[in-house]
Amino acid sequence: MARLTKRSVDSLKPKANAEAFIWDGELRGFGVRVKPSGSKAFLIQYRNAENRTRRLVLGAYGVLTVELARDMARQRLTDVAQGKDPSAERRAVRAGMTVAEVCDWYLEAAEAGTILGRNRRPIKASSLQMDRSRIATHIKPLIGPRLVSGLRVGDIETMQADIAKGKSVKAAKKKGRGGRSKGGAGVASRTISTFRALLGHAARHNIIETNPATGVRQLAVVKRKRRLGAAEIRRLGTAMREARQDGEHPTALAAIRLMLLTGFRRMEVLGLQSEWISRDDRCVYFPDTKSGEQVRVVGEAAIESIEAEINGSSSRFVFPADIGTGHFVGIIRVLSRVCARAKLEGVTPHVLRHTFASVAGDLGFSELTIAGLLGHAARGVTQNYIHLDAALVVAAERVSREIATILDGGQGSIGISQVRKPSGPRSRPEAAGHEPEKEEFHA
Repeated sequence: MARLTKRSVDSLKPKANAEAFIWDGELRGFGVRVKPSGSKAFLIQYRNAENRTRRLVLGAYGVLTVELARDMARQRLTDVAQGKDPSAERRAVRAGMTVAEVCDWYLEAAEAGTILGRNRRPIKASSLQMDRSRIATHIKPLIGPRLVSGLRVGDIETMQADIAKGKSVKAAKKKGRGGRSKGGAGVASRTISTFRALLGHAARHNIIETNPATGVRQLAVVKRKRRLGAAEIRRLGTAMREARQDGEHPTALAAIRLMLLTGFRRMEVLGLQSEWISRDDRCVYFPDTKSGEQVRVVGEAAIESIEAEINGSSSRFVFPADIGTGHFVGIIRVLSRVCARAKLEGVTPHVLRHTFASVAGDLGFSELTIAGLLGHAARGVTQNYIHLDAALVVAAERVSREIATILDGGQGSIGISQVRKPSGPRSRPEAAGHEPEKEEFHA
């Protein structure tokens, strides 16, 4: 056997139904393994004091170079020669880790960018902030001291039930932490998603042996269907004009208007930068969103709102902060005050986004077109197949103009019901002569 090199590791091909190995010709017991999936990892193989063969994975190829892995292997094999059993020691450490310790490892590793999310990129700061909140508010107060190795599916489902009942919020407050969460099925289900994911990352990184959350059944969550009807949009517009006259923050009011005219998410609007906007193409180029890099088509009414904010501003943000160089953040409080003035209940930034989508549906646009406007896929259609075609331009223009007309006190061209019926096959043609079948994209 020859000495392991980068070339020899690169040349190692996976087998269909078995693991393949290459062993180093100089350092006995040091080698590299490739799984049928193609993933490669360095390892050592040795016999312990009971003469039993043991293997210890040192790390993934790519994360470790051949020479760094060789140095690690030499140290571990030296430990074996001194009577130690590094594989057993690692299992003991894993078995002794508490839920709180694994959560802390996850947060530290995610912040360092060493954990990749579903899109094969480091976890976003906004997502990590939410994970941190769920860990601190729900997971640690309920099962933080428990050993991960002792957790069973039933334990995790019990935690889910306790979160839904609000027990975790009470536990967090006893330890001096506040928190706006009041429990509920949605909070519980999302917390379990976070917990399952972080345990999965820990298992992949050899921090724990297995993921005890595998097989956990999450609570069913009824999606909120709140949207604004035509009369409510008109009342909101009236309240916004009155609020502006009474000295309400103009930046927040403009941001609220843009959310309604575009269907953008709250942070997409607040973080919007002037250089991302193309009037000629009628679109906004987002370098990074919840679904990655995206291009969103917008209507003329939205472009006019954006230009009104940019005019005379030296900030890179369309909606700049009052102090400093960042963007505005206080939109929730202003939205709450404006809705109270308009006597509207249950209105959140997501309700504004849902209202935009609902108006698009009421105007006759297809699910695929609406998905393109919102920046997410519909029924398996990925963003890669949502193109800047005439259908999206027409849809963005009509929807934004319709909402702007009603918001400014006009009648609008449709009567918007208060609660939208479940979506199903549409019998009417697409607006402006664009039929749904003409908008289908194929790989």
